[in-house]
Amino acid sequence: MRKILLVVATFALGISFSMAQTQVKPGVGLNFTNVTGDGADAKGQIGWQLGASVAFGEKFYFEPGVFYQNSSFEYSTVDSGPVTDATYHGFRIPLAVGLDVLGNADSAFGLRVFGGGSTFIVTGTSDEFLDKDLVESPQWGVFAGAGLDIAIFYLDASYQWSLTNVQKDIDQIDLGKSKGFFLTAGLRF
Repeated sequence: MRKILLVVATFALGISFSMAQTQVKPGVGLNFTNVTGDGADAKGQIGWQLGASVAFGEKFYFEPGVFYQNSSFEYSTVDSGPVTDATYHGFRIPLAVGLDVLGNADSAFGLRVFGGGSTFIVTGTSDEFLDKDLVESPQWGVFAGAGLDIAIFYLDASYQWSLTNVQKDIDQIDLGKSKGFFLTAGLRF
């Protein structure tokens, strides 16, 4: 019985999404990620992301996406230890729900608010300081933001809070949770 209900629900959801307004949104952007930790200071440096999302709906929408992300920060210890640049990269998969505050998906101008959850799957690191085997993957997070639509262009700004630590064992280099600001611009079709 559960399987039949799951199939019917999936079919109904698929039909409603196919009938809803759909937008494909490729984009590129910058990110700034800070990392917390006891006895250390990890300041965000400029990183970047490239990817796309698909928005389903008109006034209220659902928007899954996939972005390749490169995050970078500068790490130093409290007792004036060496300053090290650390970079890690991978795939960020956000899942947002949003509301068009002004306009809708068909409008030439619109203002949106959105929020949701994301996962970050680490595919590599840049140096020995931040060994890939020590980095937690996947990393889970929540985010909130706002977006501006002008004709076929969009600009999204969001802030994300991680729910998991950057590294698996925080006793080694003590990198805890991350917080990041994302700025993404692109086209909407």
